[in-house]
Parts: sequence; C-alpha cells; structure tokens
Amino acid sequence: MISAEGEIRIHRLESNDDCSGFRSGKIDLDCFFQRYAGQNQFRHHIGTTYVAIQGDCITGFVTVSSGEMMAEELPKPLRGRLPAYPLPILRVARLAVDERFQGHGIGRLLLRAMLELALEMRDRVGCTGVVVDAKPDAVDFYSGLGFKVIELVSGALGDRPEPIAMFLSIRQIVAARVG
Repeated sequence: MISAEGEIRIHRLESNDDCSGFRSGKIDLDCFFQRYAGQNQFRHHIGTTYVAIQGDCITGFVTVSSGEMMAEELPKPLRGRLPAYPLPILRVARLAVDERFQGHGIGRLLLRAMLELALEMRDRVGCTGVVVDAKPDAVDFYSGLGFKVIELVSGALGDRPEPIAMFLSIRQIVAARVG
C-alpha cells in the first residue's frame, strides 16, 4: 500500500472493493471500472487496477499493463541509442477520478504512483518508459507532466475518439524524481 499526503491511500484493487458508487462523469470509464477492471485483473490477468481511497470511498483509479514498443515509434530526441527491437514499457490504459474529488490532485497522485511502479519495473524486468492512452481532453494534463505525443499503430474504436498515445521516458521520470 502506498500512503500519500492526507488520508488518501493507493493500493491494488481487491475483490471486495466496492466500485459501484464511482462516478467520474465519463460513462465509458465508469463502466470499465465497475464491470471489467476486476475481470481483467483477477480472471484474465491482462491489467492491474490501482485505486485511491479516502476513508471507505474510492476517489480514483488507474489501470496499467506491461507492453512493448519499437524505438522508431519515439520522436528522434527521445530515441537516443535505443536498440531496434521491442522495448518494454508500462502502459497506463485508463485513469479517472470520481467527480466529487476532481481538482484535488488525485489523478496526479495516481500517476505518480504508476511512475514509481515503472521505476520498479526498470529495476526488476526492464522498462524504458510509460505510455499513456490519453483521451483528447486529457492531453494537456499529460503534456504538463512531460509526456510527449507519439504515433502508434492503433485500431478503430467505432464512433469513439481514438486515444492519443503519449510517452514519458524512464530518464525523465528519474530526473523529475531527483530534481
């Protein structure tokens, strides 16, 4: 469990966590959290969800999974001397904050915890950075934290807007942590 300022705790979603009252204002995120986050974590093992909790209330969540990308998918300044084979990454697939707690830094707190997780991955199995699948209205949030837009091959989502892939390198995470 990761403790933060105040009374907010972050931990992995547990099967007895009550997700039913969570409302972010984004129906697709709420539906995912309430119906699929647990299945993906406990049954299919394709992603792990972390929740921010204040008292007994889930104030936010973030879902992550491991992934890979090719160095040529990065902008030239971020490539450095990375090899031309698949690079390990941590992917932030979804992040949402309950409407009652938006604007209180919970999204940043959840993301900071995932950046720490990326550093743990770097040391345990390898990780070159974090890729987020940002909704168009969240691009400014991630840009303000140093993420850069990258072009990744993606599939059609029907009538929903395509997420925008953004990248933050492990070097940038370490520099921000130290600085």
